[in-house]
Amino acid sequence: MKARGFTGSLFDEAAAAAPRYREALAPGAVLLRGFALDAEKELRKALDRIVASAPFRHMVTPGGYRMSVAMTNCGEFGWITDRRGYRYDALDPESGKPWPKLPAVFLDLASRAATAGGYPGFVPDACLINRYEPGARLSLHQDRNEKDFDAPIVSVSLGLPATFLFGGNDRSDRPRRVPIRHGDVAVWGGPSRLAFHGIAPLKEAKHETMGRQRINLTLRRAR
Repeated sequence: MKARGFTGSLFDEAAAAAPRYREALAPGAVLLRGFALDAEKELRKALDRIVASAPFRHMVTPGGYRMSVAMTNCGEFGWITDRRGYRYDALDPESGKPWPKLPAVFLDLASRAATAGGYPGFVPDACLINRYEPGARLSLHQDRNEKDFDAPIVSVSLGLPATFLFGGNDRSDRPRRVPIRHGDVAVWGGPSRLAFHGIAPLKEAKHETMGRQRINLTLRRAR
């Protein structure tokens, strides 16, 4: 039955303001809709400080491909790629200095999200920060440069909406296409820890607070 007095836009606003909810992606993997919204302002402030110290850059794959996604890091270790391969390093290769420290707001959000996803006690030591502009994409891949596969992955989405591709443990597994929005947090581990995942090409748009970009924080336990 149609609720009296609700227009489409009002209904959308009411849905957006509703309590966060948990959506299963696969065994051991969940999407927490809107989980990061209560920390948005603090996340953005911390992000600005990180980028001022370690600016975004377009890294190159071992095969010489310039990635369409711009990246930086914070934490004890940063994920990098160049002609020598994919790896973690304690130093920013551009400055030779340690990566910025993981902000308290990142650690708190990662801990709360991991607990909500079924992985209590998660303490990340690395955060890869990706910046997607319209047209940028990330092909299907596994997060397997970490030393501890028992720890989950916590992935925070800010800014433009995107299509999250979440597959199985074999590259040939057809990935599920999951719409993700500003404030959503994905958590995966256990049987899905090595699931192939990626981001479809970002569509042209402008977010009211983040502009023409999507920022993704991927928090991991590298060591």
